[in-house]
Amino acid sequence: MNLMTLENICKSYSEKTLLENISFGINEGEKIGIIGVNGTGKSTLLKIIAGVEVPDSGTVTKANRVRVEYLPQNPDYNEEFTVLQQVFKGTSSEMKLLLEYQETLDKLNKAYNEDINNKLISLQEKIDTLGLWDLESEAKMILTKLGITNFSQKVKELSGGQRKRISLASALITPCDLLILDEPTNHLDNETIDYLEEYLNSRRGSLVMITHDRYFLDRVSNRIIELDKGRLFSYDGNYSLFLEKKMERLTLEASMEEKRQNLMRKELAWVRRGAKARTTKQKARLQRFDDLVNQDIIKPDEQMDISVGSTRLGNKIIEIHNISKSFDGKCLINNLDYTLARTDRIGIIGKNGMGKSTLINILNGKLSPDSGHIEVGETVKIGCFSQDDSHMHPDMRAIDYVKEGSDYIETSDGSKISASQMCERFLFNSTLQYSLINKLSGGERRRLHLLRTLMTAPNVLLLDEPTNDLDIETLNRLEDYLDEFRGVVITVSHDRYFLDRICNKIFAYEGMGNIHIYTGNYSDYQVYKEVQGIEFEDEKIIKENSTPKKEKPKSAKKLKFSYNEQREFETIDSDIEKLEQKIEQLESDSTKYATDFVKLQEVLDEKANLEKELEFKYERWEYLNNLAEEIENSKN
Repeated sequence: MNLMTLENICKSYSEKTLLENISFGINEGEKIGIIGVNGTGKSTLLKIIAGVEVPDSGTVTKANRVRVEYLPQNPDYNEEFTVLQQVFKGTSSEMKLLLEYQETLDKLNKAYNEDINNKLISLQEKIDTLGLWDLESEAKMILTKLGITNFSQKVKELSGGQRKRISLASALITPCDLLILDEPTNHLDNETIDYLEEYLNSRRGSLVMITHDRYFLDRVSNRIIELDKGRLFSYDGNYSLFLEKKMERLTLEASMEEKRQNLMRKELAWVRRGAKARTTKQKARLQRFDDLVNQDIIKPDEQMDISVGSTRLGNKIIEIHNISKSFDGKCLINNLDYTLARTDRIGIIGKNGMGKSTLINILNGKLSPDSGHIEVGETVKIGCFSQDDSHMHPDMRAIDYVKEGSDYIETSDGSKISASQMCERFLFNSTLQYSLINKLSGGERRRLHLLRTLMTAPNVLLLDEPTNDLDIETLNRLEDYLDEFRGVVITVSHDRYFLDRICNKIFAYEGMGNIHIYTGNYSDYQVYKEVQGIEFEDEKIIKENSTPKKEKPKSAKKLKFSYNEQREFETIDSDIEKLEQKIEQLESDSTKYATDFVKLQEVLDEKANLEKELEFKYERWEYLNNLAEEIENSKN
């Protein structure tokens, strides 16, 4: 069933065209991810779908009785509302009824009044009739999952991230056919993002969202819409399949452009030779040449170029000596001791409010530790890409903001370029360079802040949530730059793809201020925690089954396989081999069906399922072989 159709939508701001004659439909059950470079009109498109903005031209047709719920990037709040009141501040009749009930209940709690009590009873009856008590329970459950447990707390007492999560909870529980989310993963920690993935995957209604979290797109979406220079391209499948199909499209466009150029060269040679007589046929050929010359050129996408050099880094970088930091009696950092190495790429992870940004601010010198000290090497030049852009003066021109860092910078090849040329490389054309900062989109401001940070040629980069509001193309370029960066990188991030790509060490907040250090990227950390959890459960079972009355030496208990483990151990090598052969065959089939997208999707889905099964088998193989080794050692 079609929920909504957009036809020939156009939208411009000043001289900038964001959407140009785009058309597409939204069907029941679709989970659509919208991607594109910052400033291409993604948020504007969401507002048009939600009915918040009207297009300059074109039509939006919505099916009868289709209910739409929209979560903007920067929601509005009533600071005097409690958490639950803010959650129920929706436009649907159900949400209005629950909000009225919460407000009436709050009045009654403050001062008893017979009229208010009667009104409360009447509202309770309506809620009973509509069966909305489950909705209230669901709201409290989702809030708890999002890390909000004090439902009577005032909104004005909450942080920006907590407020965003309240608005997210409100959008998730509001009954609707089409849910629209603008950057839902911003300000969420990894555990909460995992929960949101599960929730959206199990939700029946349709979804349209903007997110730059590539793992999230891969696991939730079944259709990708790309906005590029006012045009729209639609791809069936998740983010991984989108990458493959986009590569096919770009290859085809490049081939078509090459053919056009070749044909134009031949026609140009014919025109220069001159026609013997102006026959109708020759006029038609001249017309074809004219059409070829005036045809829209298929240009490759503009690529952001981060080729910034860095200053030399000496042997001594940063030494952290037993630092501790607390705020309002809450310990955020407890006795952290670490010496940075030249090759360190550190990812700082943990739940919101645990002190990750505090650690970045201490390393940057903005905060001082309560105890301990930090020693910084003489050659260290720190560049900090902060989460907050309040330091960017809204009435300053973009080029002036960049020049505050430096007028010129040395690139990775040793040449010097101006701030204006560097802006061009970061996709700020001459018009954008002289635009006021308050006229730029959120993503464009983040990209400008990144440019300003790199203009100082740092050799130690501190990145606080660098993936928030940056588009995927910019993230890819930033990751490529960090691969070649000859310095230390320390980043706070909830983007699992970014942490996997960049980091070789993880600083994980576990408990009150306790930072545990793990070697490897985020996926390695997850595997370690899973194994640690299994070991903990095994220890717990052994403790529960132990009998303290008769203590036996550990060697008295024989270590051995269970019957099922023995059978699995005997066949697991052949099982793994068969799975690897099947995957290899499917990889061959994917090449064969490259032009048959329906069959290709089936092959890729089967391959993805087999890869998950193979990953599980690898983990079981490692567990069973370690157990076999322990059994063998216990015999000796």
